[in-house]
Amino acid sequence: MRTGDASQGGTATASPAAASLPVPVEIGAPTAVGSLPHTDRDQAVAFVLDALPELPALPSLPALDPREGMVAQAAWGLAGVAVGADGTLAVDPAALDPEAPLGDAELSGPPFATWRAFLAAVAGRTTPLKLQLTGPVTLARALHRAGVEPGLAVRIAGPAVRARSRALHDAVRAVAPGAPLVAVLDEPGLVGGFPLDVADPETLIDLVSSALALWEPRAVTGIHCCGETDWKALLQTGPRILSAPVGAAFAPGAAALAAFLERDGWIAWGAVPTDRPLGDSASHWWRLLSAQWCELVRAGCDPVRIRCQALVTPACGLAGHRLPQAELVLELSRAVGLRIHDQLAGVRLSVGA
Repeated sequence: MRTGDASQGGTATASPAAASLPVPVEIGAPTAVGSLPHTDRDQAVAFVLDALPELPALPSLPALDPREGMVAQAAWGLAGVAVGADGTLAVDPAALDPEAPLGDAELSGPPFATWRAFLAAVAGRTTPLKLQLTGPVTLARALHRAGVEPGLAVRIAGPAVRARSRALHDAVRAVAPGAPLVAVLDEPGLVGGFPLDVADPETLIDLVSSALALWEPRAVTGIHCCGETDWKALLQTGPRILSAPVGAAFAPGAAALAAFLERDGWIAWGAVPTDRPLGDSASHWWRLLSAQWCELVRAGCDPVRIRCQALVTPACGLAGHRLPQAELVLELSRAVGLRIHDQLAGVRLSVGA
C-alpha cells in the first residue's frame, strides 16, 4: 500500500482498512450545512437538488422567516416557550415542563415550511439525503440565555431534540422510505469548548450521545461544529461523521481522531470558508486541506483513511451570504471534492460497511 503526499497531488490507493459509509456516496462528495440565503422556497429547494445531487441537504431559510433559524426551530413547541415572528424566545417560567410532550409533531408550523417544501420535492427518492437539526447543547444554551435555569434547560433540551428527531425521521420516511439518510446535529453551542455554565462535560457528552442514538440505526449520524471546540470530547459523543472546518486544531486530540478513523469514522471537511473572500479557484482551499491531512498523518492518522473517509462541505451555513456567493461556495466545495476523488483514482466506497 502506497500513499502519495496529498500536498503534492499524489495518489492514495485504498486498502481493506479504508471504511465505507453505509450510504452510497462518492469519496469527497459535496454537501451543505443547512441554511441558505434564499427568500423563495421553491428556488432554494431546486438550488440544493441541482448543486448537491449526490447528498442534498435539508435547507432552512431564516432570511425568509426568522422562525426557520436553528434556535427557533428547536424551541418551537416547547411548553412555556413562545417563539416570536422574529425568531426570539420568550419564556414563561411557570409553564416550563421537561415532561411535557413537544408540540407540532407533524412539523406543520412556520419554522418547518422549507423542510416541507424539500420533502415534497424528494418524494420517492431512493438515493441519499442529509438532514440537519439543532443539537441539544445549543438549545440548552439558548434556553439558558432566555432565562431558564441551567439544569432545567438541559432537562428540557435533551427530550426536545429527540422528539424533533423522531418527527423529522417520520416525515422523511413518509415520503422517501427508501432513501438512505445522514442525520447531523448542529452544535454551534460547543464552539469554544463544552460550556461549563450549562453543565459539566460528562453531562453534555451524554446529552449529545442520547440525541445521536435516537437516529441509530435509522441513519448515519454526524455532529457539526463550525469553530474550535474540545474535539476529543466531541468524538466521545459517538458520531459516525465529524463535520468540522479545515484548520481546526485537531493536533491536541490527534490520537482520538486517529482512533475515530480506525473505527470507520468519516470527516466532513468544511473546506470552503464562509467568513472571508474566496477567489474563483479551489486550489488554495485544496492546499489547506492537503496540508492539514499531512499534519495529521505526521501525528498518527492513517494516510489512506483520512483521504478515503472524507466528504466536503462549506465551513458553515450560507444564510448570511448573497445568492451568487452561496453558489460560488458550493461550486468550490464540489471542486475540492473532485480533487479528493481524482487523487484516489477510481476508488468508490458505498453501502454495506
